[in-house]
Amino acid sequence: MNMIQLSFFALSILTICTKAQQEYSGNSALDCSNSDEKGPSSAFLYTCNGKYPSCKAFLIFKSLPPYDSLSAISTLASSNALELAQINDVTEFSVLPVGKEVIIPVNCSCSGQYYQANTTYYTPAVDETYYSIANETYQGLSTCCSIKRANLYGEYDLEPGLQLQVPLRCACPTRNQTANGTKYLLTYSFTWDDNIPDTGERFNVSAKDILLANGFSEEDPTLYPFTTILVPLPTEPSSSQTITRNYKPNVSPPPTSAVQNHRRKRKLYLGVGISIGLSLLFIIILLVILWFYKKRTEGVPGKKGEGKTIKALPEDLLVEIAGFDQVLKVFSFKELTKATENFSPKSKIRGSVYRGVFNGEILGVKRMKIDATKEVNMLNKISHFNLIKLYGVCRYQNCFYLIFEYMENGALRDWLCNKCPKETNSWRLRIQIALDVANGLHYLHNFAEPAYVHKNITSSNILLDNHRRAKISNFSLARTRLQVTLSNAMTTRVVGTKGYMAPEYSEAGSMTPKIDVFAFGVVTLELITRKDAVIVHNDREVLLSALVSSIMEGENAETELRHIIDPCLEENGGMEYAVQVVKLSLTCLRRDPASRPSISEVVSVLMKIQAELQVRILRQRMIEEDKSSGTSQKG
Repeated sequence: MNMIQLSFFALSILTICTKAQQEYSGNSALDCSNSDEKGPSSAFLYTCNGKYPSCKAFLIFKSLPPYDSLSAISTLASSNALELAQINDVTEFSVLPVGKEVIIPVNCSCSGQYYQANTTYYTPAVDETYYSIANETYQGLSTCCSIKRANLYGEYDLEPGLQLQVPLRCACPTRNQTANGTKYLLTYSFTWDDNIPDTGERFNVSAKDILLANGFSEEDPTLYPFTTILVPLPTEPSSSQTITRNYKPNVSPPPTSAVQNHRRKRKLYLGVGISIGLSLLFIIILLVILWFYKKRTEGVPGKKGEGKTIKALPEDLLVEIAGFDQVLKVFSFKELTKATENFSPKSKIRGSVYRGVFNGEILGVKRMKIDATKEVNMLNKISHFNLIKLYGVCRYQNCFYLIFEYMENGALRDWLCNKCPKETNSWRLRIQIALDVANGLHYLHNFAEPAYVHKNITSSNILLDNHRRAKISNFSLARTRLQVTLSNAMTTRVVGTKGYMAPEYSEAGSMTPKIDVFAFGVVTLELITRKDAVIVHNDREVLLSALVSSIMEGENAETELRHIIDPCLEENGGMEYAVQVVKLSLTCLRRDPASRPSISEVVSVLMKIQAELQVRILRQRMIEEDKSSGTSQKG
């Protein structure tokens, strides 16, 4: 029996090695419920049947927002941005037309029984599934099954900010293909208008070779959009072989009835939840109105009760709150005084912000002498991990009090002023803080409804929680995109913080989301230098951004940069990351707003730096473990 099994195994291996192709997946790649328990399945990835266990391979990706810049695409695929720029004949910061094909070089290697190129993906602040990530974000260059296997989360349990491992479909040439002159395999995701003869003509390959490479027995096989084929190439692909096409998004649902049923149930539960929520919202609003009516009645002279000292909120604010997407708690002034010990100095955090204890929960209380109705309205309509959360509001004697989540580590500016505490001297932490701020702005600029411009990004308006994760605060100057457009058409009073204001805003009052990008560039310089946005240098006051810019334009840029970079960081990663972050900052600080990167591009570059840093940390740990293991063995 063992001999029979051995013979069968040897025959199987021989068959795989003699075949010069992979098996085309068909629409099985769109099914999230496939299994490979009985052997490798094309619904997952391409099988390890090549001559070598690893090789250089190529993918074709179509440029689509928000992955329409080279930096964003390189981050999405964890590929080298410089190599990506060179092979596509563009610059590292190029923004590409929608539908433009981009060649992505990848390192393809065997992992178990499949070839794959590994990348990391962070889920954004929207609902996603493994199916949508594989077939929409990665355009079929991965599969639902392979992503599902590579991660611990359930397919419908993905939350914003999760880090996912994404295996990309690639393969290495077999012995037969290598003997026939094939040096590389290109993974090409089919769209509605593609066909094999045209694809072969573009890449100078015969249709017969493509058919053989994908295991097709017929000359005109059925091909499904958003599934991949392999194109065997004798040389590396070039930008002249790519085209820009009218790209149609994947509108096909997953073919399995289980997934469809799950989504139908989720919609049903969502509808029931919304109905219940609206009913509760109506009841709560009614109770709030009745409560204030009672308090106002109690406040009439001659009546008894605390209504003499506590004023009800004005009608217009009550109407505003009633129209909010969520119901905010309306605090009484008595609750605030009790929580902050009558706004005592020991409860003061910074400026007009106090620490308050409400039923055992610590919250921040900000006192404002201006009408904060618009800010309250805005904060209750937006929701993102990297934006400060508003819990409630109170108005008393013409002052507004906003009650926020408590940020244990305070403002970034104050945190940086500490004398190199142990927890701050980490490149990983500084990069994470920069990425947190960028993600918050990315949400404001592109995902909030309506989109907003913050207008006052400073290190003092960035707060750190107990895990030192950053959140943007102080939205008193924030404006919607529409308000910004209208303001640009009129004379605008410039309001901002010195050192952070973009030149087009400080000089002409012109506002676009790029003024936030400029301010972010200043904050990143503060992060890596631990210096203020305005400093004294050579006995005169200068802008930190101007000083760093002049240093980078000099002949001995890296040497001069060492004198200004936070020495805590130099000991923990050297100048490599400092140069990368400074270069990114300076692109954000360009005088012409049109030449600055969008915040989505900034996020992509930071994610790339973060990924490189994580790899470096893992390698260092492995080296240390090896040394430790060697020492133990000698002992």
